[in-house]
Amino acid sequence: MLGASLLFALMAACVKLASVHYGTGEIVLYRSLIGLVLMALALRTRGLTLRTPVPGMHFWRSVSGTVALVMWFYAVSVLPLGTAMTLNYTAPVWIALFLIGGSVMLGQAQVDGRLVATVLVGFAGVALVLRPTLEPQQLWGGLVGLLSGVLSAVAYLGVTALGRAGEPSERVVLYFSATGVLAGAGLALLEGPWHAHSVQGLLLLAAIGALATGAQWLMTRAYAAGATLGIATLQYLGIAYAFVLGVWLFDDPVTTQALAGMALIIGAGVAATLLRARPQRPDANPTET
Repeated sequence: MLGASLLFALMAACVKLASVHYGTGEIVLYRSLIGLVLMALALRTRGLTLRTPVPGMHFWRSVSGTVALVMWFYAVSVLPLGTAMTLNYTAPVWIALFLIGGSVMLGQAQVDGRLVATVLVGFAGVALVLRPTLEPQQLWGGLVGLLSGVLSAVAYLGVTALGRAGEPSERVVLYFSATGVLAGAGLALLEGPWHAHSVQGLLLLAAIGALATGAQWLMTRAYAAGATLGIATLQYLGIAYAFVLGVWLFDDPVTTQALAGMALIIGAGVAATLLRARPQRPDANPTET
């Protein structure tokens, strides 16, 4: 997840730059097409087939993930990068709420409250680092960005379920990429005439596709092998990466408030790791956290 968060932050910066040259649908299309080719090669290299025993699980994970991706790319194009990142990174909070709600409905209490607390502390750090503000004319983009966080949470839980079902990461990412190609092409047609390519534009598209595919593959392996809330908390470190990129590429100011937020994010990640490393009670199910 540490590697995935870094690649996602780099990808977001490239998306922001590419939005000057292309529409949201085109960026989603090219990003997904590159991922589709790379994952097809990875499947072939490993000798794996496209056939899956759980097509329904792939369908819901791919649809929710693709819609979340489209919404996030749109939010990045119309909002300040920090604001769009913050809204998308509400996903771990939604995951915590989904898991807690599910436990309550099933009459169970297997979610570690301390781990949930680390997720909330991590989000407090996100707010301090990025200090999101929305102007009245940006409310629609803000709503789209928030919904991308909700759907991302649904997609991440789907990734976890597929990992427990024994599905290889490459196949999960391949079906997700294929769905993105279809959605991106459809949205690009609705948006209007396709934009002409330039050397800069092509380089940005290639970078987005490569970074996104690598990040998606690492994230899929992380959620498949790790505890959901613990991995979700470590995902917050992507905000620290984004902060550094913002200072470097966009001359974002360095403030005491932002540094305090980074400390909270890193502290939440360390706390989650320590909590996951502790022995579980005999009657507890470790996969629930």
